[in-house]
Amino acid sequence: MVEHFVFYLALVLVIISAIMLANRLKIAYPILLVIAGLLVSFIPGTPVIKIDPELIFIIFLPPLLYEAAFAVSWKEMWKFRRIITNFAFVVVFLTALSVAFVANSYIPGFSLAMGFVLGGIVSPPDAVSAGAILKFVKVPKSISTLLEGESLFNDASSLIIFRFAMVAVATGQFIWQDAAMSFGWMVIGGVGIGVLLAFIFLKVHRIFPTDVNMDTILSLVAPYIMYIAAEEVHASGVLAVVSGGLFLSVRRHEFLRTAGSRLKGSNVWESFAFLINGIVFLLIGLDLPEIMQGLNNEGIGLSEAIGYGLLVTAVLITIRFIAAFGALIATLFMRNFINVAQRAPGIKAPLLLGWTGMRGVVSLAAALSIPVQMDNGQAFPHRDLILFITFIVILVTLIVQGLTLPALIKKLKLSGSNNYLSEEETENLLRKGMKQAAFTYLKENYQHRKEENIYFQKLMDRLEQENKENAVHTLSEEGREIYFKTLEEQRKWLRKENKNNPEIDEEIIRQYLRKLDLEEERLRIG
Repeated sequence: MVEHFVFYLALVLVIISAIMLANRLKIAYPILLVIAGLLVSFIPGTPVIKIDPELIFIIFLPPLLYEAAFAVSWKEMWKFRRIITNFAFVVVFLTALSVAFVANSYIPGFSLAMGFVLGGIVSPPDAVSAGAILKFVKVPKSISTLLEGESLFNDASSLIIFRFAMVAVATGQFIWQDAAMSFGWMVIGGVGIGVLLAFIFLKVHRIFPTDVNMDTILSLVAPYIMYIAAEEVHASGVLAVVSGGLFLSVRRHEFLRTAGSRLKGSNVWESFAFLINGIVFLLIGLDLPEIMQGLNNEGIGLSEAIGYGLLVTAVLITIRFIAAFGALIATLFMRNFINVAQRAPGIKAPLLLGWTGMRGVVSLAAALSIPVQMDNGQAFPHRDLILFITFIVILVTLIVQGLTLPALIKKLKLSGSNNYLSEEETENLLRKGMKQAAFTYLKENYQHRKEENIYFQKLMDRLEQENKENAVHTLSEEGREIYFKTLEEQRKWLRKENKNNPEIDEEIIRQYLRKLDLEEERLRIG
């Protein structure tokens, strides 16, 4: 590894360059990273990067899932919980089932168990790819929430299918009763362990005197501990990380108690996730020569393997469209009996949802984690063909769907209605509420200091003015601490308003919370 250190540094520069170019061209960076990996792989003398399959999930999945869980809005997810659950579990199973039967029927030598291995690998869409594309085009909040929520849980369901299928291939048998019990434990145990460890981390932050650096390191360690602990007892490490991440996300102001910890943690995680995502998509392209060599060893022609990959891709796209329009029909039917998130969704949203099935990180990690040899010493059947089909699926969905998705979004002209107040109305409401929260706190606790209280009132009236910082600097040390307490009262009010007011977009709430953190940190270090 040491002898290739310069090469690894060069790959980091390739990642940064590809993403800068993608931003300039306004296309999703995963597309360019895969292409860049392909180009680098054909450079003579390029080292072959090999990663222990057992470490693939541990290295990449925990931080990516944890970061996604922290970024998603629990409020929005709960609003669309039914369709998210269906897409994350039911649709993933139907997709894996469809791929299994098609592979068993049309790919020579593929048993049904082998088909389920492939189905478990390629069934979960990748939200990183969709998110990278959607940031260039405005879409309704409901669509982005569905994609984010689906991606958090479909990884778990697909990997559970993948794991059971791997056991069936290795042992040659599949016992439904044992599988049902194992599935139940993986789900319940994974969620339980994740929440329990998240609760312990929360208590550690409350009880022990941590600083900004300790808080950041603990947040980086948390997803790995959750994942490994769950996997050690044969529960779902993915569900442990997701559930633990969601638990701490809702309580982030208790978990990261200072403005500095929240700001630094956010910056570190953004950079860390950026680098990991870049490495994974680059690896997809870099792996092609080795995968093609494996095909030659199996005696399978390139055109034949590409055909299998395109066949599986067509199955995935078809099933997702069926699921999207099935969800539309189910919503139209169920709205007569229960409250649904959208009573008249129309056909545009299902069309868009059906075309957002790009595959990526999880599919690659799952495919690479297939062992070269099984426990009995025999080579894992068709491992290289599965890797190649997975590569084709990722490449085709990223390039074809990824490049055409922005045009489809513009063509559909989806309405941005989300049953929220407008951004202007929301900001007016938040400013008034924050100012009133500060006034109330000062009046209840510092009424006897009328002169300074009046000063604070004038200061709150100018919350968005640039001269506010200089004004606070003129306060005594005690006065500044009182001001910091008013900021904390405003945070409490914002979090309470977010929880109790369904008409407010949580994204705007988070923006205001970040502004308060930035203001406090700027004044503390100023």
